[in-house]
Order: sequence, then structure tokens, then C-alpha cells
Amino acid sequence: MLLKEQKTAIIDANRTHPSDTGSPEVQIAILTERITQLTEHLKVHKKDNHSRRGLLKMVGKRRSLLDYLAKKDINRYRECIAKLGIRK
Repeated sequence: MLLKEQKTAIIDANRTHPSDTGSPEVQIAILTERITQLTEHLKVHKKDNHSRRGLLKMVGKRRSLLDYLAKKDINRYRECIAKLGIRK
């Protein structure tokens, strides 16, 4: 689970303008951090299928946002995946 300070730091690092909190880049960055944390949780708790379902839903949501960003502005998409280290 993301703490408020972590989420604020992620938003600050990925926003496109000073009052930006909901652009696709910010949403993708927050989802990426949550996916990373949940992946570590599932390495320890292998049979936690309820959390695994949540992880798969988050991955699907991030994929949808990445597809949207690629369709809207390919340069922003490339910057986003390079900055977050998402392979594709």
C-alpha cells in the first residue's frame, strides 16, 4: 500500500505541469509502484489469489492507459516507458 508521502513523490516526479495529478503519466507511475509492491507481496504469499486478481486488474488498467497514451502522443508514451523502466 502506498503511503501519502510516496504517492506525492511519484506525482511530483511524473507530472506534466504544476497542478497535474491525473494525467496518464501520473496514473501509470502510481500503478507501476503499486504493481511492484504487490508483486513483492505475492512472492512471499504464493497462495494469495485475491491479491493476485487485483494485481492482474492493475496490470490491465496500466496497459489500457499505455495504449491510450501511445495512440494520443507516441513521444510521451516513449518517455513514460523509458522513465519507469516498463518494457515493450
